[in-house]
Amino acid sequence: MKTFLQLSVYFTALLFVTISVIAQESELTAIKGYPFPTGLTSSSSGSKIAWAFDMQGKRNVFVAEGPDFSPRQVTNYDKDDGQEITSLSISADGNWLVFVRGGDHGSNWGDDEPVNPGFSPFPDKVAIYAVPFDGGEPRMIAEADYPVISPKSDMIVFLRNNQVWSASLLDTESKPESLFQTRGRVGSLEWSPDGSKLAFVAFRGDHSFIGVYTNSETPIQWISPSFNRDSNPGWSPNGSKLVFVRRPGGGGTPDSILVRNIRPWEIWTADINSGEASLLWKSPNTPEGSTPTTHGGYNLRWAANNRITFLSYMDGWPHLYSINSSSDNPILLTPGNFMAEHISLSPDGRWLVFSTNTGPDKLDLDRRHAARVAVDKPGVEILVAGNGLEWAPVITGDGNTIAMISATAQRPPLPAVMPANKGKLKLLSENLISNYPTNKLVTPTQITFQSEDGLTIHGQMFTPEGGPAKKPAIIYVHGGPPRQMLLGWHYSDYYSNAYAYNQYLCSRGFIVITVNYRLGIGYGYKFHQADNAGSAGASEYKDIKAAGEWLSRQSFVDASKIGIYGGSYGGYLTAMALGRDSQLFAAGVDIHGVHDRTVNRTLNLIMPDSYERAPDANLASKIAWESSPVSDVKTWTSPVLIIHADDDRNVQFSQSTDLVQRLHAKGVYVETLVVVDDTHHWMKFSNALKVGEETLAFFRKQLMK
Repeated sequence: MKTFLQLSVYFTALLFVTISVIAQESELTAIKGYPFPTGLTSSSSGSKIAWAFDMQGKRNVFVAEGPDFSPRQVTNYDKDDGQEITSLSISADGNWLVFVRGGDHGSNWGDDEPVNPGFSPFPDKVAIYAVPFDGGEPRMIAEADYPVISPKSDMIVFLRNNQVWSASLLDTESKPESLFQTRGRVGSLEWSPDGSKLAFVAFRGDHSFIGVYTNSETPIQWISPSFNRDSNPGWSPNGSKLVFVRRPGGGGTPDSILVRNIRPWEIWTADINSGEASLLWKSPNTPEGSTPTTHGGYNLRWAANNRITFLSYMDGWPHLYSINSSSDNPILLTPGNFMAEHISLSPDGRWLVFSTNTGPDKLDLDRRHAARVAVDKPGVEILVAGNGLEWAPVITGDGNTIAMISATAQRPPLPAVMPANKGKLKLLSENLISNYPTNKLVTPTQITFQSEDGLTIHGQMFTPEGGPAKKPAIIYVHGGPPRQMLLGWHYSDYYSNAYAYNQYLCSRGFIVITVNYRLGIGYGYKFHQADNAGSAGASEYKDIKAAGEWLSRQSFVDASKIGIYGGSYGGYLTAMALGRDSQLFAAGVDIHGVHDRTVNRTLNLIMPDSYERAPDANLASKIAWESSPVSDVKTWTSPVLIIHADDDRNVQFSQSTDLVQRLHAKGVYVETLVVVDDTHHWMKFSNALKVGEETLAFFRKQLMK
C-alpha cells in the first residue's frame, strides 16, 4: 500500500507529465496552425487575383485587387471538415469566382469522390460553386468537377461522369445540362479565345482523340484521328489552329521491364477550318527526350509572336523551350543547371513566369525563386533573390503586377505581389500570422554527403539549441519520389506539414535531417531517373543508409539513437531501413508506406499466364520482391509505429495491413495508428495534428528513454 508521500510524489509526477503533454500539443498546434495558400490565380484582364487559404482545416477563398491589393475573405466555411478547395478561377470580366469544394485532388484514384473524415452521416458531395468577386453567398452549380469558365464570362463547362456538361453563370434559375455525349472518358477542356468552340480529349483506352465541339447542331470535329494517344490541346491566339501532343498508342511487342525505355512524344498543329494536321516537332530519341515527368508535364502553350512553348528534359534539365509554329528548331529559353516548374503564361502571351531552383546564392539549388523569361528569346530573370522562397507566380491581366507565394525558413507561406517592372515585394494577409511563433523555428542548414556509389546527396539539417552534447537524431524521408525538400517552407501542403513536423521534433530536442535521395527532382535528369531504382533494385535506399551513417559519424549525435520516418514513398524507404539496417536505425515511423512492390507491378506480372511476356518478366518480378520491405522482415528488429488512413487514395491501406501481420508474426514491437475515413493528405487538420503528436511521442519513448 502506497504512503501519503508516495502518492504525493506520484500525483505530482502525473501532473508534470500531463502539463508536458498539453504543452507539447499546444506547441504543435502553434507551429502547424499557419494558413496555407493554394490555387493562386489571376483574371485575364484587370488586376484581380484570388487564392484559397487552409486555416487549420477551414478552407476559404480570398481575393485582392490592384492597386492596393487589400486581401478580402469571400467565403465563410467555418468547420475543420476536410473539404478542400480546387480549380479556383476568375471569369474574364472579373465578376465571378468559380471553384470546386470537396474531393482529394492529387490522389492516384478517386480524386473526385467525396471525403468524409468528420464522419458526417450525409457527407458533402464534390461540387462546383460560383460566387461574385465582390462578395455574396456561394451558389452551387452542380455536383461535378473540373470547371472551365467561358471567355464570354457567361457560362462554364465541367465534367460529370466523365462527360461534358454546361451551366449558366448569369441565370441563377437555370439547371445544368449535358453539352454533348461521346465515347470514352472526356477531359482537358479548352475554350477557344472567343468562346465559340471547345476543344477536349476523348480518352479511349489504348488511344485518344482531340475533339472540337461547336454547338448542338454541328457534328463534333475530330482532329487527325489515329492509332495514337493525342492530348494537351491548346488554341492559337486567333483561334484558327490547335497545338497538341501525340504519343504512340498502346500495344506492341512486350519490351524489357528492367531496361529504361524511351517514351517518345511529338508536337502537332492542326488547322481548324481545313482539319489538316502536321508534325511540328519530334522529341529526341534519347531517355532525356522522353515525356517529361515534372510539374505540369509538357507545359504546352501557344504564346504570342507565333511561338509555341513547352518543357523538356532533353538537355539533362527540365527546361523551357520555344518554337515557331512553322519551324522545327526550338530555342532553349532557360539554359543552366536548374529546373523550371509551376509555369504560367502571361495574359498577353509574351512572358512565361515560373519557379526555379537557381539564383545568385549557391544554396538556391535547394530553394525556389520566382522567375520570368520572354517566350521568344533566352534570358532568365530572377524576380526575388535572397534566402527566402517564392513559387507559383502569375501575371495580372493588365500586365502591371506579378503575384506569387512567398515564404522563408521561419515565416510560413503568404500571397505576395510586386510590380511587373520589379520592385519591393508586398506580403498579403500578414495579419493572419501576427501570433505565429516565427522565433521558435530554426533555420535549416544545407548538408551534403556521399552515397556508397559516389553520388552526392543533398539534405537539410534542423539543429536544436542546448541539450546534451550528443543528441538523438531523426531522418525525414520525403515521398513522391519526384520531390525535393527545401531550405524553408515547402510549396506543397503535404510537405509543409512535414516541415512543421521537423521543426516540432527539433524543438523537442531531436536533430532532424531531410534526405533528397535519387529519384527526386532539382538535380538533373540522371538523378531524377536513376538506374536500378524503385522496384528495379531500390538503389535510392543507398542514399538513406548513407544519411544514417553520416549522422552516426557526427560528434553531436548519439549514434545509438537514430530514428527515421516518412510518408508514402518515404514510408517505403523507412520500412526498408528498419528491415535491412535495424542496427543503424533504432526506431521508425512508417506513414502510409508501400511495402510490397510486386502488387500491381505491371500487366506482365499480374498476368503471369500470358503467352507473350516481357523477356525479363520473371527476373523483374524477383527484383521487385527483393526491392520490397516485406522481403526484409526476417532481419527487422527495430520498433516501429505504422500510421495509415483507411480512405487513402494514393497507397492502398492493405499495404500496411499486410506488413502489420508479418511484423506481429516475427515478434517485432509494433504500434499502430489508423486514421478512419481520412485520405493520404490529412484533409482534416486535427488528424494532421494527431499524426505529428503520435510521431513525437513514439520517438521520445524509443530514443529518449
